[in-house]
Amino acid sequence: MLIGYKDDENDTHTSTRTSTRTSSIDIQPSSENVTRLVLAIGKDEMSVKSMMEAVGLKNRPNFMDYSLTPAIREGFVCMKYPANPHHPRQRYLLTIKGFMLLDGNNS
Repeated sequence: MLIGYKDDENDTHTSTRTSTRTSSIDIQPSSENVTRLVLAIGKDEMSVKSMMEAVGLKNRPNFMDYSLTPAIREGFVCMKYPANPHHPRQRYLLTIKGFMLLDGNNS
């Protein structure tokens, strides 16, 4: 019996990587409402009122709760003036993640 003996012939340890790095960006929105909003905004900057008209909704609280807030929280949409959410000329536009979703739906 040998203590501390290591058979180098059966050692399978390698120092090289065998896997490739993949992107960790999840571009699957939580709901169809977020997807519709991203498609409606497109490459434009839009106000809340114009986004609501584009997706065909009239109830602002529901639009905020089920479309805009999730889209912002998930990183698809951002504010033009994030430091001042109630800015009189506040507009919303797509982030890089939003453009990835838009391109994925258009192709």
